[in-house]
Amino acid sequence: MTDIRALLDQAIGLAGSQAKLGRAAGMTQNAIWQAKRRGRVSPRLALGIHWALGGAVSASELRPDIWARPQDVPCRPIGRAGLAPYPIDIAEDTG
Repeated sequence: MTDIRALLDQAIGLAGSQAKLGRAAGMTQNAIWQAKRRGRVSPRLALGIHWALGGAVSASELRPDIWARPQDVPCRPIGRAGLAPYPIDIAEDTG
């Protein structure tokens, strides 16, 4: 069984903070905190994290009940309101 909290910690680490991950995923810092506390994510949040991090933490890992494999995760739609315009550059040094 996948540890959702560990995956969220990984995503937060890649993004730099809960607030940055929330913004990039088109959600709020509180949505990230709530998901981590509950140990589950909504399909929308799973997609937002997947798209924001370029699949480094896949929606199929966060919600395997919906997407069995990473290639099953839909591509990011263009021009959708509420989604970050650009993914986070996880290779960028923020230190």
